[in-house]
Amino acid sequence: MSTSNPVRKVVVASVIGATIEWYDFFLYGVVAGIVFNHLYFPSDDPLISTMLAYGTFAVGFLSRPIGGVIFGHFGDKIGRKSMLVMTMMIMGVATFLIGLVPTYDSIGIWAPLILLLLRIFQGIGLGGEWGGAVLMAFEYAPKHKRGFYASLPQIGLAIGLCLASGVVGLLSYFLTDTQFLEWGWRIAFLLSAGLVFVGTWIRLNVMESPEFAKVKAANAEAAIPFVDMMKRYPKNVLAGMGARYIDGVFFNVFGVFSLSYLTQTLNLPRSEALIGVMVAAVVMCFSIPMFGALSDRIGRTRVYFWGSLITAISAFPAFWLMMTSGGNMFIIWLAIVVPLGIFYAAVYGPEAALFCELFDAKVRYTGISFVYQFSGIFASGLTPMIATALMRSNDGQPWTTCLYVLFAGAVSAYSAWWIGNRNKRSASESLLNTAPAASR
Repeated sequence: MSTSNPVRKVVVASVIGATIEWYDFFLYGVVAGIVFNHLYFPSDDPLISTMLAYGTFAVGFLSRPIGGVIFGHFGDKIGRKSMLVMTMMIMGVATFLIGLVPTYDSIGIWAPLILLLLRIFQGIGLGGEWGGAVLMAFEYAPKHKRGFYASLPQIGLAIGLCLASGVVGLLSYFLTDTQFLEWGWRIAFLLSAGLVFVGTWIRLNVMESPEFAKVKAANAEAAIPFVDMMKRYPKNVLAGMGARYIDGVFFNVFGVFSLSYLTQTLNLPRSEALIGVMVAAVVMCFSIPMFGALSDRIGRTRVYFWGSLITAISAFPAFWLMMTSGGNMFIIWLAIVVPLGIFYAAVYGPEAALFCELFDAKVRYTGISFVYQFSGIFASGLTPMIATALMRSNDGQPWTTCLYVLFAGAVSAYSAWWIGNRNKRSASESLLNTAPAASR
């Protein structure tokens, strides 16, 4: 068998698995501000209902680091493949059950509590999923193409978001608002069962990562991967979390918060607002691997540095276009598709390989999972609530939210710059260490 075949097989399994996991996770975010605020968190003040719904959305991000540490630990001790199968089952069952939870009117306070518990399990599942999916692609890929191959599972985010937005959009289009709120939204969650069955079957037919297989063969696994990671890579952990900041903030401002902003503040139809996010997700399927490949050619930190700044700055013209569009949906879609579909991909494309290169194979699953998921608490989970509160404090104007996005971009750009300098120092030290041996 040629070496390219296992790589393709792993990439396909990673993309499909990541797609299913992100569909499950983002479906909650898409529905939170348009359904859960009415059915599970009723209040006289729409802002309070929306904030409570986004609060349970944030809880999923709080539980993701737990999943990252748990599955990262066993992924670095036992193997990547078995953890990926387990995370998919946890995520899929939790999502399916969300579609069956009775409303607040039916069972009272138990409704939001059960929803909260299932959201926690969603977060735990995804916490272990992301790291394993990108790691398998990264460790199977040729070294000169790792940026490209590691970016391919990242497409799962775009496809998952597209599916989540598309399914909800179609249900919104074909059903009346009453039908959608009563039972239509549940269909989107129940569909997860079929997706998980297909994804699990595919993953069971993938071999273990070759890099981890070498570690396992040499009995070189870390005793406690998390402790080993913190001892040897504390600065890398901080730099990785800083680099992740713009990713979480920008995506959730445009992929989650913008839906409630367009429907509740600008009073636009829900189905048309969802189309903009869905088209952006389709564009991302092409732009993510493009920027991943670009990072192989000109350097990951260079692409990430400029991507962070350009992405953050784009929030200002994007929201200005939304506000001054006069309800013109083409202009609104443009304001979502260009920043989210193109600029954001300059960050998300090279991100997986950038994080993987911060750690060695002994602690890589734990390292990238912790960096990505722990930073997601403040970078992603809190963003819809922060954006809603900032806009409310500014009389419905989005500029303070845009300033928050700009701050996140500056932090990420600086972190990418630091990682680049660290890589240069490491390369220089390596040359100095090998120079005497070469001269002999």
